[in-house]
Amino acid sequence: MMKIIIVEDDQVIREELENLLNRYGYEVKSPSDFSNIIDYIEKENANIILLDINLPFFDGYHICREIRKKSDVPIIIVTSRDSQVDELMSMNFGADDFITKPYNTEILLARISSILKRTYGNNSLQDTLTYKNLNINLANATIKVGEKSLELTKNEIKILSFLIKNKGNIVSRETLMNYLWNSDCFVDDNTLSVNVTRLRKKLIDIGAENIIETKRGLGYIIQ
Repeated sequence: MMKIIIVEDDQVIREELENLLNRYGYEVKSPSDFSNIIDYIEKENANIILLDINLPFFDGYHICREIRKKSDVPIIIVTSRDSQVDELMSMNFGADDFITKPYNTEILLARISSILKRTYGNNSLQDTLTYKNLNINLANATIKVGEKSLELTKNEIKILSFLIKNKGNIVSRETLMNYLWNSDCFVDDNTLSVNVTRLRKKLIDIGAENIIETKRGLGYIIQ
């Protein structure tokens, strides 16, 4: 699992970023104490850093420069400062990318993914997800709670991962069916129900109950 450090002093933005990245299967560290932030970054040994410029104690330029003296870890500057001078300074101090706030979350995720692939190759592909005490391995389609594990079918792992990635949002049955069977052929609506029922039973068997909630007439949700 790829580890990301968020260096952001705005608590709301920091928590929003942390929740977003957790949802997409990243391990996230988001410190709130910046007095020894450079030492903290070095000890955590993350795969990528999201770094604001306006910070207490040291600004992002200084942090970026100090990190570059010892490490080639990718750094994305995420800041409300949007001048060309700021972008140029960030690149001169060793940043790999520069994104201005407010940012489009899909673009941010794409930039992160692109840099990780370029830096670490296929090992950067996110092949695991976590939800509470449930670990999902997308590469071999298994779920695990503690020492207990079970295999899922291709459709079951796709349903579970899609719902977790959209955690907190109701996913309609139509959206799930289009995601699972993206073709012009007819698929009986009952097929989805059968897959969800089997998935729920496996989750119960492994000790992960009441994860998928049905919203009658709307679809499914994982809170």
